[in-house]
Order: sequence, then C-alpha cells, then structure tokens
Amino acid sequence: MKPASEAELAEAVRGAAGPLVLRGGGTRSIGRPVRGEVLETGGLSGIRLYEPGALTLVAGAGTPLAEIEAVLAAEGQRLPFEAPDMRGLLGTQGESTIGGVVAANASGPRRVQAGACRDSLIGVRFVDGAGTVVKNGGRVMKNVTGYDLVKLLAGSHGTLGVLSEVSFKVLPVPETAAGLIVSVADPAAAVRAMAVAMASPYEVTGAAWLPGTGVVLRIEGFAASVSYRAGKLTGLLAEFGTVEAESGAEAVAARWAAIRDVVPLQGGTGDIWRLSVKPSDAPGVLARLGAEAVMLDWAGGLIWARAAAGEDLRARMGAQGHATLVRADAGTRVRIAPFHPEPGPLAAIAAGLRAKFDPRGILNPGIMG
Repeated sequence: MKPASEAELAEAVRGAAGPLVLRGGGTRSIGRPVRGEVLETGGLSGIRLYEPGALTLVAGAGTPLAEIEAVLAAEGQRLPFEAPDMRGLLGTQGESTIGGVVAANASGPRRVQAGACRDSLIGVRFVDGAGTVVKNGGRVMKNVTGYDLVKLLAGSHGTLGVLSEVSFKVLPVPETAAGLIVSVADPAAAVRAMAVAMASPYEVTGAAWLPGTGVVLRIEGFAASVSYRAGKLTGLLAEFGTVEAESGAEAVAARWAAIRDVVPLQGGTGDIWRLSVKPSDAPGVLARLGAEAVMLDWAGGLIWARAAAGEDLRARMGAQGHATLVRADAGTRVRIAPFHPEPGPLAAIAAGLRAKFDPRGILNPGIMG
C-alpha cells in the first residue's frame, strides 16, 4: 500500500487485517525482521511550508531528504543534525525520506554541538495504530504541558504511529569551515584530546578519531572567527601530537561526510555495531571488543565497530553503555536483539506506550524487541 494522503493513510491503518511493515525510502533496515503487509509513506511527499525568515520547514513524511536539503541549501540553510546516509554501510538502496530520518532519530557528527534530530523537530502529525490522526507540536519553538509526542515519535521506529508530516527548526549554513587533524594513535589519548577540544570555548562542531588518521576536529562559522579558533586549538592540542590544518572548506566537508556516513567501515564482511558510551569509557570498551575495525565519533561517545558475524558484542561491554546491532543477516537479527535490552521498569513503560498508541499491535510489531 502507498497512500497518497493522510486520510488514505488513516484508512489503510484502520482497515489493516494484520501486521503492517512501515517503509519510508527503505534505506535503514535496522531491527528484527517484521512480516506483514508493506505500508509505504512515499506518497506523502512534498514541502508544505518553508519560511526561511522564520527558520521553519514543514514537509510530508515521505519527502526525500535530498529534496529538503536542496531547497534549504538554495536559501543558505540546513538541517542542524546532519542526518547520515546509511546506504553504503548497510548495503541498501532507495532514497532516504525525512519521515524515516525522524523515525530513526538519525543524527550525525554535529550532534555534539547542535543536538539530535529530535532536538530540531518541533511538530509531528501521525496516524496511530487505531487509524486516528494525531497532531502534536507546531511551527514555532515553545514549552507545552502534557505528553511531548514530538520527542516520543523520534526514534520510535514506527512502533507508535505512522508519520505523515514533520516540522523542523532549521539553521543558516556557516560562512566557512576548517578542520584539524591531531596525530594521536592511542584511543585513550585521543579521547582526552577530544575532551580538551570540546571543553574549550572554541565551538567545535565535530570530534572523531579514525585509526590511522588520528583525531579529526571541525570548526565552523565566520571566516575570521574560524581562523582564530583553529589557531587557538592548534596550540591547545599540541601536547597530544602534531596538529595539521585541513585546507579548504570542500575538503573539510568531504571528510565529515565520510565520518557521518561511516565510510571507513563500509564494505567487508561481518556485522556492524553502534555503541553509545560515556566518552571516558570508550578506550576500555574498545580494548575489550576485539573488533575488526572501529572508529569514534561524538568525541568518543559513539563507537562504530565491525566485528565477526554472529557475535554479540554486548557480552564484552559489561555494564557500560548500550549497543545496537546495525548490520547483520536476518538470522542473526532474530537470535541477537538488534536494540539494546531495556531495564525492566523502562521496558514496562515502553510496552505501555505501545499498547496505548497501537492497541492492536500492528505497527512494525517486534522490530525493537
């Protein structure tokens, strides 16, 4: 099914006789395999409202992300959270949609400075499991009482409702960007260097560590400010190793697009894991993982790892952080829970929310459990 309007979407959900497999662009095949009738949101496409002066954009959930980024770029604006393109990492096709980005709360390297997708999301319209159209939030940033469904829907992977429309606060594109590369081979020293950079007043918008390259930092803003901050950071980080400037905004953009899309771990065999940890814990977790390939993002708070197929890396993490199995075959995703198991009280709350919003249990059932 591919509804062309919100009314058709609501009717499709109300009339569903069994489980529904929700699909945006088909680029983020994460979670346990779900069987059922496919319900596509690609027909709910188009930018409904864009006010550059108010930094506000409203679009149908099926709108291609590339279309939104092109419209924003024409006005010198962008989505703040730098949504990653996972097709190369996951080996998927299709075209990412803005609804899929929200459903996954997909957020890139700039999260350390601008926040996650849910932090830029200011309004949603969706159809719940009973076929009821629900609206929450609006077109301006404001405080409200009651359930914050905007934040709740982001990252719910379609288990609470089928998004039909989303509203965002957008930001101007900075005048320029610069990059610094610090020659640090040891992950513990790399995390310390990134901590120093992030704690400085020099507004770092990206901090990653790539084995074989070192610590990579990004600074964005007005040209004079960027040059000044890059110089100050060079002196501040000299104790950790040689600091080199990456020349040219285009080269910096290409570097961070590769980090955003996890290009160093693309290809090859094995499973891909995404681990969220306290940055100071990252070196110890890395030492225990024994992964084939790794990289750090979010100043050490995000570990990407490629490991042997079929192995549950959570057993090596101990109680530190949580891990998501991002890429594996269907059999492994049945045997090993792709999403980190929730503590009992939290799992009970999540189950209660799903029962409230999807009483028939038809929306992507089992994808997160």
